[in-house]
Amino acid sequence: MSKRGYHHGNLRQALVEAALVLIREKSPQGFTLTEAARAAGVTPAAVYRHFEGREDLIAECARQGFVIFADLMEHAYESGQPSALASLSATGRAYLAFARKFPGHYMAMFESGLSLNADPDLCTVANRASAVLERAARELSRHIAEPKRPPVAMVSAHIWAMSHGVVELYTRGAPGARVPFPAEDLLETGIGIYLRGLGLIPADA
Repeated sequence: MSKRGYHHGNLRQALVEAALVLIREKSPQGFTLTEAARAAGVTPAAVYRHFEGREDLIAECARQGFVIFADLMEHAYESGQPSALASLSATGRAYLAFARKFPGHYMAMFESGLSLNADPDLCTVANRASAVLERAARELSRHIAEPKRPPVAMVSAHIWAMSHGVVELYTRGAPGARVPFPAEDLLETGIGIYLRGLGLIPADA
């Protein structure tokens, strides 16, 4: 990206794109603002017209990632309707697909140490994605009497944690190196065992 992009008012996004490449190559902690500026074709001083510093730049990478992520999760959920189980399975596959297709965004979102609660915009878009899982969990539990119904937030948090674990262990780095099963199969069977244990789906579902 040359300096021409800055004069046309595209520097902010050019810096985001440059940072995403550096994050993929060096990790969120492994690059400097000077490197991002150099990759975007401007001086480090020009960066401060758009970002307060490196953490602010990473936060914007994460924010854009969460927007993409939430859109994918919502689309996956709708593709499984009217079955709550199919919707939940689709969101799990979408989680894995996002991590594969957008590694820079994923790393900015989950591996940079950002505090979501410290940034209202970041928190809002992150909550969009988690709300999709909560919606599926709520639908799955409707047939259970309310006193025995597991907390929706707990179920969605467990599914999120399981999805994240499969991504970290079997999708990023050297996928498939540790087990002879596709990541999608690991996640789907794990979710199935979990949901059966809670009584949210029958044994033969």
